[in-house]
Amino acid sequence: MNRQQPISRDYTQMIVSEAVARIATRKTQLGDKLVILAHHYQQDDIVRFADVLGDSFQLSRQAAKLTKAQYVVFCGVYFMAESADVLTGDHQQVILPNLDAGCPMADMAQMEHVQNAWSAIHKACAHIDGFTLIPITYMNSSAAIKAFVGEHGGAVCTSSNCEKILAWALDSEKPEARSQEPEVGSWKPEENRKLKIENRKILFFPDQHLGRNTAYKMGWPLESMAVWDYQQARGGGGGLSDEEIRKAMFILWKGYCSVHQLFRPEHVDQIRTKWPGIRVIVHPECCFEVVQKADLSGSTDKIAQTIAAAPAGSKWAVGTEVHMVHRLAKTHPDKQIVLLGEGGGGANCQRRCDTMSLIDPAHLLWVLDNLAEGRVVNQVAVDGRTKHWARVSLQRMLDITNDMTT
Repeated sequence: MNRQQPISRDYTQMIVSEAVARIATRKTQLGDKLVILAHHYQQDDIVRFADVLGDSFQLSRQAAKLTKAQYVVFCGVYFMAESADVLTGDHQQVILPNLDAGCPMADMAQMEHVQNAWSAIHKACAHIDGFTLIPITYMNSSAAIKAFVGEHGGAVCTSSNCEKILAWALDSEKPEARSQEPEVGSWKPEENRKLKIENRKILFFPDQHLGRNTAYKMGWPLESMAVWDYQQARGGGGGLSDEEIRKAMFILWKGYCSVHQLFRPEHVDQIRTKWPGIRVIVHPECCFEVVQKADLSGSTDKIAQTIAAAPAGSKWAVGTEVHMVHRLAKTHPDKQIVLLGEGGGGANCQRRCDTMSLIDPAHLLWVLDNLAEGRVVNQVAVDGRTKHWARVSLQRMLDITNDMTT
């Protein structure tokens, strides 16, 4: 990931209203050659110019459909722009308005660490006849990691299709979904034989919480999961003994979302005390305890759809990024919608994606001014080999989920 070059003070000191007016003018001038994509977590002054608003993969696929657009300006973070470049045509150029807009979670899975984990897990399981390790990466990962997964027989997943991808990786019928916590000590590795998957493990990265919440929802006990701490991998074991590696069905990378980790179980208790009858919906990147206390969990798109379909007068506490929650509240004034942990009786904490917020009107205008003058700045271009294998992992995901809408 390249660093953002400083832009002139003419942009950084410009009042927002002037920048907004100039962006509108440039967008009209560029016409069909330009498409602006904005993630749900973007600020309103960016969303107002979006041709498409959505989650990261949805936006990339929409960009691939808009073949008339030569310039794809992605108002998101770096890994999203990479995915767009993987999926769009050769005639299209993907641009990130601020190259410093990265994803801390994606950065937690570096290629060197993933390769070390891959080798260490295989070494620990070398005696297992026919051992198979399936890598699954969350969409929130670099193109290089997606390519690694594609080359090693794995697939990408999103927060909405993770269950289908894990079921495919296990190559087994799903266990009964659990309605309550299993008894401590109930998990026995030999039970794998009943499911004919005793030689198979999943390496899931970079978000441990999505992996844990999804596997548990599918019926797998917490004891079947182990956490690989990439920061303790110098000895080769990621903080795990060989026996712990062999016992685990799911080896979860010790990564997390810096926004969703801020939601705590006590926030759910506090909002229920203050607003009896309120419904709590959270993103599955939240920790296990929060998801278990919530009424519902789901992707950004599922959260938006659930709120939209809810009856007038209903009350909702939403556990995801603050810009999206406040936008939902404005869009649905007939419902009471609050950010989980905000005004719920405990200390407020602003759950903002700081790197997403680096995409501001000043940088967007700077990019569009350059395009209007024939210069492409901040292009995000994935090399050919990485693009090939990343596309393999993404296509494998679509084939598994029978999602043929391209």
